[in-house]
Amino acid sequence: MGALDHLSDLFDCSGGSSRLRKRRQFQTVEIKVKMDCEGCERKVRRSVEGMKGVTQVTIERKAHKLTVVGYVDPGKVLARVAHRTGKKVEFWPYVPYDVVAHPYASGVYDRKAPSGYVRNVEDPQLRSLARASSTEVRYTTAFSDENPAACAVM
Repeated sequence: MGALDHLSDLFDCSGGSSRLRKRRQFQTVEIKVKMDCEGCERKVRRSVEGMKGVTQVTIERKAHKLTVVGYVDPGKVLARVAHRTGKKVEFWPYVPYDVVAHPYASGVYDRKAPSGYVRNVEDPQLRSLARASSTEVRYTTAFSDENPAACAVM
């Protein structure tokens, strides 16, 4: 089939280029940028407002959060904000408090996080906190008050 595709490309009379442009997807990009004053906020807003594909820019100065909505590439938005403002930027690292199973586990709780948010951490060690192993379940049910016939020692 490869030879047939090659021949059809050679004798293509459509006049346009055969390469298709990949369309950007409509998405929301959340970025953490430190902003102290109105001047910082204005600088950050102007750095992304002129980008092609941006439809909405929202800034929460108290939470140090920039939200960009539109047909944009997240990496390009991050790079542009960093270059134009000269500030340290990163993707929004926090999730709402209700989403995490153990919000006060080490590595998840962050004092610098805005109220109602904790750090989004994908750590296999923290997953073990949420789910007990089969041996732990066996031992806890063996000495349970709800099942008096489970243990002959008692």
